[in-house]
Amino acid sequence: MSETSVNILDGNTFVVSDTSGDIEASPSEPTGMFSYDTRFLSTWVMTINGERLSPLSIDDLHYFQTRFFLVPGPGTVYSDNKLSVVRKRTVCEGFHEVLTVFNHGDEAVDLSIHLEVGSDFADLFEVKDALTKKGKYSATVEPERLILGYERQTYNRQTIISTSRDAKLDKQGITFKFRVEPDGRWETEIQVDADIRGLGGREVHIGHAWGSGRSRSMPEMVQDLEKWVGQAPRLECDWDPLKRTYRRSLIDLASLRFSPTIARSRALPSAGLPWFMTMFGRDSILTSLQTLAFTPELAATTLTVLGEWQGSRLDDFRDEEPGKIPHELRYGEMTAFEERPHSPYYGTADATPLFVILMDEYERWTGDTALVKRMEYEARAALNWIDEYADLMGNGYISYQRRNEDSGLENQCWKDSWDALSYRDGSMPGYPRATCELQGYAYDAKIRGARLAREFWNDPALASRLETEAADLKRRFNEDFWVEDGEYFALALDGDGRKVDTLSSNIGHLLWSGIVEPAKASSLVRHLMGPRLFCGWGIRTLAEGEVRYNPIGYHVGTVWPFDNSFIAWGLRRYGFRDEAARVAAGVLDAAEFFNGRLPEAFAGYRREETMYPVQYPTACSPQAWSTGAPMLLIQVMLGLEPVGDHLVVEPVLPEGIGHMELLDIPGRWGHLDAFARGRVSVGQAGLRAQLGVTLPEISRR
Repeated sequence: MSETSVNILDGNTFVVSDTSGDIEASPSEPTGMFSYDTRFLSTWVMTINGERLSPLSIDDLHYFQTRFFLVPGPGTVYSDNKLSVVRKRTVCEGFHEVLTVFNHGDEAVDLSIHLEVGSDFADLFEVKDALTKKGKYSATVEPERLILGYERQTYNRQTIISTSRDAKLDKQGITFKFRVEPDGRWETEIQVDADIRGLGGREVHIGHAWGSGRSRSMPEMVQDLEKWVGQAPRLECDWDPLKRTYRRSLIDLASLRFSPTIARSRALPSAGLPWFMTMFGRDSILTSLQTLAFTPELAATTLTVLGEWQGSRLDDFRDEEPGKIPHELRYGEMTAFEERPHSPYYGTADATPLFVILMDEYERWTGDTALVKRMEYEARAALNWIDEYADLMGNGYISYQRRNEDSGLENQCWKDSWDALSYRDGSMPGYPRATCELQGYAYDAKIRGARLAREFWNDPALASRLETEAADLKRRFNEDFWVEDGEYFALALDGDGRKVDTLSSNIGHLLWSGIVEPAKASSLVRHLMGPRLFCGWGIRTLAEGEVRYNPIGYHVGTVWPFDNSFIAWGLRRYGFRDEAARVAAGVLDAAEFFNGRLPEAFAGYRREETMYPVQYPTACSPQAWSTGAPMLLIQVMLGLEPVGDHLVVEPVLPEGIGHMELLDIPGRWGHLDAFARGRVSVGQAGLRAQLGVTLPEISRR
């Protein structure tokens, strides 16, 4: 999002405006009031006596509330305004705005405030692709409210606007005429409601923000946020920016909680604002993994909801297959009329093995054996999908090729932009494509599935088979994907088995998964921490010097905080603790320049060239797995690892952090504290002796 935009949100309703609080829809900026993938306000522009207003400052009170301090007229070097305006905006039971006008002069003034109002009721896909509507618009003026409507067959949406003071309402907006006495003030409240109607005009309840399954009052929202932050582990350290980043991450994670109807009032993380305020299989799973040491309840809901939407049939339109975990769920017009396949859409090859990985990791942290036993069928179906449906080339590797050629994603890995995969010469591979990290996820899912089968499903035969398959996959992968002349793993194999031989950040995910033979790990780390990939702020998605490298290319040179958090976790797993701390330090340094809120991605320029991380222009912010990145990096720096009913702590802090404490870490052990000072862990040697384990055994799980 642009720095000139301001957003507030609650659940699946969010408002994006300019810095004066105005909304003027445009293709380049997704401004408006959105709810369930529809823009209910596309115009919301205020004037006083015909003049637009200029911002003085913005006060972000909560993620769901902000205040705009404004003056009439254009901003100038010299300002002696006798009027000022405050717009206090809250997303709570709709969109609520308190408008206050102050007269600072010694004479009364007669004023006319006009709010130009409009709604294009655009589906988010229509906003993104600048498409035209197919239904009919309406505008109805009633004595106390203005109703903007849109109807296409049984699809019916309304925006209902009302005020607390008398106003002139017409189809274009609202006008207030009033007098303000010297040193006086005038105030009104404006309410905007998004109304969703179905067949016969019946009101539709799709689901609401996290909590009770209904919209919440303002006091409830404040209380919920305080409770959310208060229940999370408390971070203490001597680097204040990290504490601010951690708190910002907790608050942003709270804002991204989403509760669809099938979640039964529990929450899972939606992917990010503005484009992805909905359930995303991959994003919700990876965010849940990042935050297990902090908010494990998100993982339980993510597993439950994704399990209920798990594929059960072959459906080319939606890329659905039995056992496959969905990619994305949408509620907008284009989905309703099957102009997009997102009801839900299954076009992702990684969410299914990641589903099994999350289930195992969740049990290791929480001891929630009931969930693992309850979801045995879903986990087995996911494991079966890997072998029965994902091996498109018949070579034993997960690969992808979209079934829906009209609107499906071409790349169905986490780097899902069209140009994310290329050979060294810059040309693009054909399909199917088997990216390297997918094989790592499959290996990890089989290892973890074996543990679940042996310990909880009473199926030692399945456990043995999965372990044998995992060992074979690991052996073949280390041969087939290895690029001899570069000593790293290829980004992918193409449909002919040819190596897509560019150097990318994906090799870091291989360390996290454990599929890398120990003898090859040092070469990967040398590349990851070398100048072609590590820019100082983090590891780039594509190495500098590759033909398609672009420091501001979405997946071909930018730095993704989430990507780096899992790479750091992988470095820890293979014993490269100092390197993991260095990655963590770079990303967390960058967070300070973004006021503690890491964006989806930022530019991959070398640190010595810019002195600050450069914003990627259309990055989502807040974005779930970027919000989760600082939490996973804290876990990595502290070396937190569940081993049986114990929490092992083996910290390595980067230079510049003298001490760190994470207090009240939830888990199967109840609540425990972790301490780190420099490079020494308090009581660590005694704990290891008591557990009788070594680092390789811990990292091996």
